[in-house]
Amino acid sequence: MEEKYLTQEGLDKLKKELEYLKKEGRIEVSEQLKEAISFGDLSENAAYDEAKENQSMLESKIVDLERLINSAKVIEDHQGSGWVKIGSYVTIKSDGGEEKYHIVGEEEANPLESRISFKSPLGRALMDKPKGAEVKIETPRGLLKYKILKID
Repeated sequence: MEEKYLTQEGLDKLKKELEYLKKEGRIEVSEQLKEAISFGDLSENAAYDEAKENQSMLESKIVDLERLINSAKVIEDHQGSGWVKIGSYVTIKSDGGEEKYHIVGEEEANPLESRISFKSPLGRALMDKPKGAEVKIETPRGLLKYKILKID
């Protein structure tokens, strides 16, 4: 099973979500099923079919979260190492100005929150580079150049 990289914060969030789904989520689905069954004939009961599908999706999500949590590798703090690693906060400069990114695993990547995967084109280019390094990325818009200004 492939290791999945998560911050401690991300792992805690997934554990909380799993706990919620196992308790409240299952109770909600159980209530939906009870209500749908009360409508009578199950062979032509759309509410029952929907509740069963919701139950199936919930159980699937629980299994997926358990797998992810069990295969998770918590990102170590590399602060002060001087090299970009998973978990690093990297400030880069391009023609468009300065930007700061948190390098994370795929499961936590969210570009809108400046959290990029170490497997993304920019993440791959930055990995294992020191402060001051320049990286280039080929994109559909052409070649983009970045300089690493700071690594936290």
